[in-house]
Amino acid sequence: MIRLFIIAAMPAMRVGLRALLNLPEVQVVGEAPSLVGLRSDLAAIDVLLVADAELLMDATRILPREGNLALLLLTDNSQPVAALRALPLRSWGLALPDSAEAELHAAVLAVAQGLIVFPMPLSESLLGQPSSIEELVEPLTSREREVLDLLGQGLSNKLIARELQISEHTVKFHLSSLFTKLGVASRTEAITRGARHGLISL
Repeated sequence: MIRLFIIAAMPAMRVGLRALLNLPEVQVVGEAPSLVGLRSDLAAIDVLLVADAELLMDATRILPREGNLALLLLTDNSQPVAALRALPLRSWGLALPDSAEAELHAAVLAVAQGLIVFPMPLSESLLGQPSSIEELVEPLTSREREVLDLLGQGLSNKLIARELQISEHTVKFHLSSLFTKLGVASRTEAITRGARHGLISL
């Protein structure tokens, strides 16, 4: 069970996020308008969901040095990345404020597993649009190649999840990651580019 704490200045935002994250794998253990005064509760939290980059201002003096927490920040730009990298966190990620429910679910689950998460629009602004596989900062992982191969076979997210024995949320996370690495914006483009570079056979 992932223990999630919501930090959002507006009460309506906290209520909305709590409702969105009503998942079997997630327990919302609390909410607050800021990080101030949260220190005593940190041992009982796995993931901090922060609704605004300005709320990170108190993080340096409040977060423990052990770095056992994961943090997911809602933002529409990549500027907070430097601040997040400097914090003592186990993992962190960015999600767009208008993320679809499934995308937000996938991001929370991913950072809880120790992964770094970027939504595709922000990934492109940070890494640039790669023109070929050789220019990628990282190659596709074995799991991403499996997902791409099944994508090439025409399987839906649900069938890919069943084939790999993972959740649909995790499939969507892998798709977002491989889309970024391939420099594409759709399933068709991913299949085409993957085939062109010998990653899959059609």
